[in-house]
Amino acid sequence: MTDTYDAVVIGGGPGGYNAAIRLGQLGKRTLCVEKRGKMGGTCLNIGCIPSKALLRVSELYDETKNHYASLGINASNVAYDLPMMMAHKDKTVDGLTKGVEFLFKKNKVEHVYGMGVLAGGNRVEISGNRVEIKGSDGTTRTVEATAIVIATGSEPTPLPGVTVNEKDIVSSTGALTLDSVPKRMLVIGAGYIGLEMGSVWRRLGAQVTVVEFLDRITPGLDGEIAKNFQRILAKQGMTFKLGSKVVGVERKNGALQVAVEPAAGGARETIETDIVLSSIGRRPYTEGLGLDKVGIKLDNKGRIPVGAHYATAAPGIYAIGDVIEGPMLAHKAEDEAVAVAERIAGQAGHVNYDAIPAVVYTAPEVATVGKTEEELKAAGIAYKTGKFPFSANSRARANASTDGFVKMLADAKTDRILGVHMIGPEVGNMIAEAAFAVELGASAEDIARTSHAHPTLTEAVRQAAQAFGGWTMQM
Repeated sequence: MTDTYDAVVIGGGPGGYNAAIRLGQLGKRTLCVEKRGKMGGTCLNIGCIPSKALLRVSELYDETKNHYASLGINASNVAYDLPMMMAHKDKTVDGLTKGVEFLFKKNKVEHVYGMGVLAGGNRVEISGNRVEIKGSDGTTRTVEATAIVIATGSEPTPLPGVTVNEKDIVSSTGALTLDSVPKRMLVIGAGYIGLEMGSVWRRLGAQVTVVEFLDRITPGLDGEIAKNFQRILAKQGMTFKLGSKVVGVERKNGALQVAVEPAAGGARETIETDIVLSSIGRRPYTEGLGLDKVGIKLDNKGRIPVGAHYATAAPGIYAIGDVIEGPMLAHKAEDEAVAVAERIAGQAGHVNYDAIPAVVYTAPEVATVGKTEEELKAAGIAYKTGKFPFSANSRARANASTDGFVKMLADAKTDRILGVHMIGPEVGNMIAEAAFAVELGASAEDIARTSHAHPTLTEAVRQAAQAFGGWTMQM
């Protein structure tokens, strides 16, 4: 007998488990299918969470070893314990994956571990060797649902000529589990993930070289922010080769020989390193889902096309998160999860994509929301700019952490905030205020006239807004 549900969610990452939980809260009988064997998807298991654990402990080590003395704290013989750092990371992940299962139970959401495949119509076949997914034939369980949500996430994009083995040529997954600190690391790709993982191992002692195909780092970020970001990372010890491409890697004389050429063509050079991290981006994970059985065709970037409310070309089947258009961010998938669940339940869920922030969790952090200057210029939108440096912020001065600035963009006529871009201490938390302002359609004057506690780093946001009216008060 085939089990029937109101909704089946394929994928247990931030998009999938949040969709399933919200559907449960809305009274829908829901099943979440996850092939990994643990809930949480890439983000929780091998992405956002473990990387932030290592970023935090490596930053503490670097601060203690290299910066505390200038503040009057004498810490001699500072050393790291890599196995203990990894144990902290693993403990964090384990606790959070169990937390997802607890939330399922709390909200009466069923879950199974196995591969979910569209079987035509409103059916999903679940296969695997876990006992709870075995059907009457002992191998495959078939379920039916009024609504099916695809939330299978993404995977690292492979690079021709670079074969990842997760030992000495690694993806972000392998970069989280190195058993020793390499003397040299070469990072392919100057995006968020590559710079974050490169920062971890640089702080612990690796010489890090970043090779980027474009002539700038962090594609998509505001150009002025990216330029200053690169300057700060270079000052910290990272080496950048921009406008370059890796065309091959081979092992020779106990090391990796990386062949690098100019992106525009030219003479090849060889860079010797111990670890190569391939981090050129991610691609939607849709392999083996049975999309052809329900008439879903991928777009030219391998994504599932959806309408305004996440409906695919197949009736009753929806898609969210990394498998559809838009930034591959966990919180973007979470917002879409809630929206699609509410749509399935007959409510009016939606997502304001202009108000989705993005953060690079290096030190200093980079955070952004809304439009960049480049996007506004391309669209022909007249705007004005307000900026404030952390070097003039009282709390940043007291903390001896003054790199960076806040940059606010507002409509030249209406004063409505169009984008906010920051580089500096703790801006990953500070960006929430800016995202809220964009969501509400607030003006720069709204922030300029909102009291901010003193002395705090968040005053830099207010001061950037005050800059529009010419009444910034710098220290």
